[in-house]
Amino acid sequence: MSTQGRSSKSKFKRRKEASKPQRILSPIGEVEVRLPVEAAHQSESFRTAVAAAAGWTPEELGDYRVIRKNLDARHRPVQAMWLTQIAQVGHVLPKDNFVALKLPVLDADAPEIVIIGAGPAGLFAAIEAIQSGFRPVIIERGAPVRQRRRDLVKITRDHRVDPHSNYCFGEGGAGTYSDGKLYTRSHKRGDIRGALECLVSFGADPNILVESHPHIGTNKLPGIIESMRESIIASGGVVHFGCLLVDIQTEGPGGAVSAAIWKEVHSQEQVTYPCQSVILATGHSARDVFHFLHGKGWKLEAKPFAIGVRIEHPQSVIDQAQYHGEPRGDWLPPASYKLVCQAGGRGVHSFCMCPGGIIAPCATQDGEVVTNGWSPSKRNNPFANSGMVVQIDESIWEAEGFSGPLGGLEFQQMIEKRCWEAAGKTQRAPAQRLHDFLEGDKESKDLPTCSYLPGIVSVNLRSLLPESIAEPLAEGLATFGKKMPAFMHADAVLVAPESRTSSPIRIPRDNDSLQHPDVPGLFPCGEGGGYAGGILSAALDGTKVVQASVRRFQDRS
Repeated sequence: MSTQGRSSKSKFKRRKEASKPQRILSPIGEVEVRLPVEAAHQSESFRTAVAAAAGWTPEELGDYRVIRKNLDARHRPVQAMWLTQIAQVGHVLPKDNFVALKLPVLDADAPEIVIIGAGPAGLFAAIEAIQSGFRPVIIERGAPVRQRRRDLVKITRDHRVDPHSNYCFGEGGAGTYSDGKLYTRSHKRGDIRGALECLVSFGADPNILVESHPHIGTNKLPGIIESMRESIIASGGVVHFGCLLVDIQTEGPGGAVSAAIWKEVHSQEQVTYPCQSVILATGHSARDVFHFLHGKGWKLEAKPFAIGVRIEHPQSVIDQAQYHGEPRGDWLPPASYKLVCQAGGRGVHSFCMCPGGIIAPCATQDGEVVTNGWSPSKRNNPFANSGMVVQIDESIWEAEGFSGPLGGLEFQQMIEKRCWEAAGKTQRAPAQRLHDFLEGDKESKDLPTCSYLPGIVSVNLRSLLPESIAEPLAEGLATFGKKMPAFMHADAVLVAPESRTSSPIRIPRDNDSLQHPDVPGLFPCGEGGGYAGGILSAALDGTKVVQASVRRFQDRS
């Protein structure tokens, strides 16, 4: 893995006036080029703009390479802002330092690390383990990624949810069917550029290395994940599918981990596997794991999270709004948005916005309805959807009668069950037109076409969401409508609930050793532990936790 990506700021002084370009002093450097998007995709226009940004003539410009792409859609026309490496004629740009990752083959007696979960955290943990000379033993409750698709079809077609293989559980984790966004606001989590290069090594589009907000696409992720798993196995790693963690055995000084105990979900055969380290990367929806940890008396903490609805608009409406009425054409991507405000003393914000996407059924067991969103790589579906959620904490769920470390989880379950019951006890979801929701106690007489394939049912959503959530949500949606008038489109529809934004539980860990304070050798990790909030941050946390596990092994040797 390689170093962090470059800063998006030019190393050279900006031109004070566009009419007076400043000649850069070095024959090799970087400039930020701004020009209309269509012109940026025309080689001669772009080359001319690059030379002008450097204060050179086109004849002085030799090689150039775009290293960061961004859009500025604040004004018309939409501008491309591309950070570009440049060299004068007679000089050569430094080589791109990307080298495809090739994992080594482990020694037969390599020490082992048990990893529970094959989501982003678990897979990147396995890759880091191999690079450190350790054999990863991955335990995944769900199915391999290709087989997993059949279980997803059953949710839509038959309204049956496999509790071990669904949109949240299975190879690749919840991230496999969540658009593949690769953006994190925290640049202190680890080697972001290295993580992106790892994904490119396994088949991701190299454009993710230069896009400011890269994504892979739900249709592309399965092949990448499959390639990662094949490489892990070829290097000597082990992957067990259809195996559910049921216990962690401890013994010796301090009650350290001594074995992981799992059950094969089909045969019900139980396996006790001796080990010294367990990486717990089970994701934010593994409620059974939270319950058995709590049952053993090990520390858990309730964690604030967010809950609300999915909102869906025609993609064309969002395009028109964000691109100032310009036709999107061939050069602009389907438009997205990011909205945030304070309402009723709480944060209200968009979450996991999916341009050209669909709303997906993400329940993890029968008796509940859950929604999320995803997009294919081309983002070419006719709808745009996003979570619209309210930040909540213990004051919300305690007012509803839930308390203790599992209080937020139990509150989350209550909302999901209410929605399941209200929509007819299938995977159909309760829905309401935006305008009707804002008017108050009003059920929609009809509903627009919606991408949620199990189907939607007209329900007054204020009857399902506690007032402490419904009121800030309504205020926030009205505020967003003032910021972006197209947001109030007549066919905007709310689908409930968006409840799995992040884990409602934090599994505590020591800041230095990254081990659970009660259990030496147990390493909480990723979204399920409360330490990540997306594919990239989970991947980085998986890498970090394995490094801590290796240090523990070395200290004990």
